[in-house]
Amino acid sequence: MADCIFCQIVRGERSAYKVYEDSDTLAFLDIFPLVEGHTLVIPKAHCERLQDLHPDLTAKVAHAVRAVTEKLEKALGAPATTIGINNGKAAGQVVPHLHIHILPRYENDGGGTIHSVVRTTTQRSLEEICHLIAKAR
Repeated sequence: MADCIFCQIVRGERSAYKVYEDSDTLAFLDIFPLVEGHTLVIPKAHCERLQDLHPDLTAKVAHAVRAVTEKLEKALGAPATTIGINNGKAAGQVVPHLHIHILPRYENDGGGTIHSVVRTTTQRSLEEICHLIAKAR
């Protein structure tokens, strides 16, 4: 997509601090980092959400996330990472190109767990939710 900032980075039209690249994926430092080393992993092919990712690329993106996670933890001495996707505008996705955030984490760094992202109560029973998911196509 011509006006997608991440596609422009892939094409070399915009600069980025690249930390990993292969034929299908690219990883670069977030320009608005939440922590030192905050990195984004993207598929080079444009897709907006995880559901839009071509099935053949899923394993390649996962491989890149794993490789970058290992590099970040080693390079920065981080004992852990938080990995996440804001999958769609309602989830906080700002750039409409699939990107996976990798955040180096440290003991007592003040960051929360994935459980601190959303705090709403469940209205339906687990049984009902399970049934709805199971019958979805």
